[in-house]
Amino acid sequence: MLTSTYLLRQRRFLPLFATQLFNAFNDNLYKNAMVLFVVYEVYRSEQEEAQFSAIASGLFILPFFVLSALAGQLADMRDKARIIRIIKAAEIGIMAVGAVGLLLAWSGHLTTAVAIPLMLAALFAMGIHSTFFGPIKYAILPQHLQKDEVLSGTGLVEAGTYIAILAGTILAGWIPVQWAAAGIIVTAVLGYLTSRSVPPAPPIVPNEPIDLHLIRSSITLVRNTMHQAEVYYAILAISFFWTIGAVLFIQFPPLAKNVLLAEKEVASLFLVVFSIGVAIGSVAVNALLKGKVSARYAPVSVLAMGAFVGMFYLVCRVWAATASGEMMDVPTFLSHPMAFVVLFSLLMIAVSGGMFVVPLYAFLTTKVDPGQAARTVAANNIVNSGAMVIGSLFAGGLSMAGVPLTEQVLLSAGMCLISAWLGWMLYKAEQAAESAPAE
Repeated sequence: MLTSTYLLRQRRFLPLFATQLFNAFNDNLYKNAMVLFVVYEVYRSEQEEAQFSAIASGLFILPFFVLSALAGQLADMRDKARIIRIIKAAEIGIMAVGAVGLLLAWSGHLTTAVAIPLMLAALFAMGIHSTFFGPIKYAILPQHLQKDEVLSGTGLVEAGTYIAILAGTILAGWIPVQWAAAGIIVTAVLGYLTSRSVPPAPPIVPNEPIDLHLIRSSITLVRNTMHQAEVYYAILAISFFWTIGAVLFIQFPPLAKNVLLAEKEVASLFLVVFSIGVAIGSVAVNALLKGKVSARYAPVSVLAMGAFVGMFYLVCRVWAATASGEMMDVPTFLSHPMAFVVLFSLLMIAVSGGMFVVPLYAFLTTKVDPGQAARTVAANNIVNSGAMVIGSLFAGGLSMAGVPLTEQVLLSAGMCLISAWLGWMLYKAEQAAESAPAE
């Protein structure tokens, strides 16, 4: 069985892995420190909190719509390692602006006039930062790794990313905001230092012109990428998966509070379990596939995810019917007879979700011409961003229509059937490509 941990000792992988870990950690430390402080310390009404959350989410996602095509072109047509270093150097400046905003808000000076606009400006800039970094972190792997190592590397990147997200999110909720302001600058500097050790990754097809027309290049990028069956179904399956993810993520906080009657510390425990599950699934699928990039387990993985979402729905129904009406801290929650079932269902949702999506990301970089890999990931980011917006609007529409939170969870389980069908179509396209005569 192919193991993947030896890659963590290789210079062709470790610096990129560490840079991505610092990136994911810092992104979530800043976003959560900002949102938690503003929601709990600045605003005093649900309407203002909801408006701030919507504006923050929109500002972060917007660059993925607008700039992904340009980001993909640059990553394919310039040295990827050099671009990484430029991006990470820019992050230091971005986090300095964000830190000033956090400190001003903490001190109570010019909070609404200066501090919040500065924090949102830094968040928007981090969206741009992530738009340009995202295609590279996947597209660089086939240049530095052997063919049978790409899935291992992708799995490790995904697993490490979720652990870093977990660490950043939890730390943001536990440390004072002024410490978070210092932490994001220190982490940005560490990310830049590790990026300096990423080996060169020159363009495979150099000297191609870059189309700076953002709308035209985005349309052209998506159209040119989706013509190959395997990539087409991989992007659709990933995008629909994130549609489900957006719905679940929006449902989860109010459900944890209002249905499970859990305090925010319990919600943090849920996040720990969920992040660990995704990391386990990301690594486990590589062991099952033995390093081969394949959608063989995609349909069954997402069907299992749907089944565990259904289990979570049933637990929520029973929980709501027997709830005492009092908010639970962590010890009280863990003493509940059904607490294990809640945690187990969340863990398995995450494990099966990780097993579904990781091989699909590997398709994007291994089933296309190496000179097109970053642009393929960028096209995927454009479609994914649209899918997440649709999922968010769908979840908001369900709430406006008065659909109970528990029933929304059941709808999410049903949506997994469509993901399973897309995974099956991808596997059929994979088999057809393998059986086709070589040119």
